[in-house]
Amino acid sequence: MIRNIFRHARMRKQDQRRANVHRSLLHYQARLGGELFGPIPEGGRREFFCLDERTWVWHEEWTDQAGKRQVMTTRYDVRPQGVVKSQGVNAYQALSTQEAVNLYRAVELYEQRVGSELRRLAQGA
Repeated sequence: MIRNIFRHARMRKQDQRRANVHRSLLHYQARLGGELFGPIPEGGRREFFCLDERTWVWHEEWTDQAGKRQVMTTRYDVRPQGVVKSQGVNAYQALSTQEAVNLYRAVELYEQRVGSELRRLAQGA
């Protein structure tokens, strides 16, 4: 019985460690993705990342000319019928042709940049 308690505690610790590594990796990829589209303005934040096998997220925070903090998150869901997006609390809507082309290019850039960075990190490990 005591062995089971220790085994369970060890498994929970391993699960937590895996979750922490996954979260750190996702934040790293999001930061790299945000840098793909030019410099991030002072005090701003931009992230672009693949959340799962069919979901991409663009998140940006900035201060407007009136000094008010602005936040915009766009979620792209890849579905069998096509890609749809949702911004903020708005319902999903289909992408325009130009938006689809832009997203496709962004994903290509992301995969090149993040893939090369992850390979570089793996070789150094």
